[in-house]
Amino acid sequence: MPVDSLYKTMGLTRIVTMDGEGGRACLEYLAKPEQCHSGGVVQGGFVSGWLDAAMAHALIAKLGDQVVPMSLELKVSFLAPARPGPVFAEGWIIRAGRKTAFLEGSLKDGAGIELARASSTAMLADRGRVEAAAKAATE
Repeated sequence: MPVDSLYKTMGLTRIVTMDGEGGRACLEYLAKPEQCHSGGVVQGGFVSGWLDAAMAHALIAKLGDQVVPMSLELKVSFLAPARPGPVFAEGWIIRAGRKTAFLEGSLKDGAGIELARASSTAMLADRGRVEAAAKAATE
């Protein structure tokens, strides 16, 4: 699935900020009714995906697009229900080494209410190697 298709599926509206110096990123998504389960609550997988992407973008902002952050561990705490409308996923780097990084993130609604919080450990992979492996797997 191309990146543009993934962004569309996830409901990405825009990349608000990518701060390389601070190792932070903020992405805006439009939570859609078709992403909801009973009671109009966004399914947790979308919330987790939004946070995971924001944390990955924080790493890309800091380290460049030749690094592919590969999640090794992801923990999400759901603090309040996410509902249809704009949401903002923020990610930041706690510490990044040569091969791994520790990240945190927060999801807020349009009023600034925190809906979820995440932490992640990511492996820092070389984009060329990841793309070569993906190509080999499809041949």
